[in-house]
Amino acid sequence: MGALIGYARVSTREQDPGTQEDALRSAGAVRVFTDHGESSRRTDRPQWTACLDYLRDGDTLLVYRLDRLAGSQQQMLQIFDELERRSIDLRSLTEPAIDTTSPMGRAFYSIIAVFAQLRVDTIRQNTRDGLARARAEGRVGGRPTVMTPERVALAKRLRGEGMPYRQIASALGVSHSAVARALQPQRAEATPESRPPSPKA
Repeated sequence: MGALIGYARVSTREQDPGTQEDALRSAGAVRVFTDHGESSRRTDRPQWTACLDYLRDGDTLLVYRLDRLAGSQQQMLQIFDELERRSIDLRSLTEPAIDTTSPMGRAFYSIIAVFAQLRVDTIRQNTRDGLARARAEGRVGGRPTVMTPERVALAKRLRGEGMPYRQIASALGVSHSAVARALQPQRAEATPESRPPSPKA
């Protein structure tokens, strides 16, 4: 049987994580990782990264509430997916339905996974429909552009929800580099009026 590992987080340095830590230890956590002053939307929180590295196959991750882990639905689904892939269970002290060590909790997770896959499939189908419509209207000609306006719009929306470039690329059926290039801030192009005059020969 694996270990029970706790994770706590507070959004500001002024907040006290003691209530979370005490509750996690009282529930049996043998070790608690705590992030201070870290946003839930950050995926590179120092103690969260350390917690993921510490967890092993068969362990159970214990949190006070799910919002301690993630700041968006998409981010939470990504965490669920990673924990399942690594055979790590998840329990929430204040949300009894979130307990993958129980039959009901596993069923709940399965429902979440189905909806996550449906979301990805819907995005892909919408992308195909948008491309087909653009071609029918003559707005896509010559050599096909990988990151079409429709794909760029979808990529921006998903990135705003916290989805990593890698998963955006998978959802859109393009390469990671194509997504990264499309979402980089566009460099302002100099206009003829703003260019310095050419030096005289």
